[in-house]
Amino acid sequence: MAAFQSVTSVVLRILASRVVRVTFVVASVTLGVVAVVTEWDDIRPALARLSLPLLGTAFVATLGGLMASMVMWRLLLAGLGSALPYRVAARVLFVSQLGKYLPGSVWPALAQMELGRDHGVPRRRSMTVFALLMLFSLTSGLVVASGTLPLAATEETRRFWWALLLTPVLLAIVHPRVLNPLLDWLLRLVRRPQLERPVTWVMSAQATLVGVIQWLCYGLHTWLLAVALGADPLPTLPLAVGGFALAWCVGYLVVITPAGLGVREVALVAALSPVLAPADALVLAIASRAIVTVADLVVAGSSAVSMRAARADEPSTS
Repeated sequence: MAAFQSVTSVVLRILASRVVRVTFVVASVTLGVVAVVTEWDDIRPALARLSLPLLGTAFVATLGGLMASMVMWRLLLAGLGSALPYRVAARVLFVSQLGKYLPGSVWPALAQMELGRDHGVPRRRSMTVFALLMLFSLTSGLVVASGTLPLAATEETRRFWWALLLTPVLLAIVHPRVLNPLLDWLLRLVRRPQLERPVTWVMSAQATLVGVIQWLCYGLHTWLLAVALGADPLPTLPLAVGGFALAWCVGYLVVITPAGLGVREVALVAALSPVLAPADALVLAIASRAIVTVADLVVAGSSAVSMRAARADEPSTS
């Protein structure tokens, strides 16, 4: 454990360097762009089948999901003692989340710890909130999937039902009487002091509710694409909402690929198989991946530019 803490300390000191931070952002953005360019031969014909207004609407719905994720993160952070303005919260979260395009799942957490420290957020608290965001996103995603997919279950989706079996387990874990002792135990394990404030019932309920809104937004973007590709609107709705939530959760649980690449697409195609031919479902999965990736890059870039502009204006307003 001492060796782990020593390595972590060295990594954090390295990440505190401005050069390393810029390199992190450039590398993350580059790999995000490469993810789109590499699949462009498949993405181009897929997007050609979808109208520009439709793609724009799906993109806006995706932005809604990202904003809900930011609201959840800010809510949890404020509940633990670090209330950040929305603009600051957006910059810290969205820029750090670019790290998911780097190999290895540790980069978003480390980047979040360093960016948060710039605004007075203790690293321990940032790390805790990073874990809580994943926990509540995963829990609310599986709740949404469990509540929608059984309405139109198919043989193709049953191979992923192992993930749905985690739903009651995760619901039990986010109960404050379970979650707070668990967090204290984990912090003691890494020799860190306990949290100054516990997770409350209100925090847990609000985070879960915002998580559900997040998946509804992502489900809307999936539903729009599916209907545009010929799916029947009404039966497609639960499959689109639950299918994307399940696909994201499965992609997150299978941690060997960055941002669930490949795994998420397979699960989404399986979920939509009752309403779309395999080729059309694959077109949707590819288009969805491209839209989500571009949305990640847009919110991270706009948040960084917005904060830089705000800082530039500070001397003139003082």
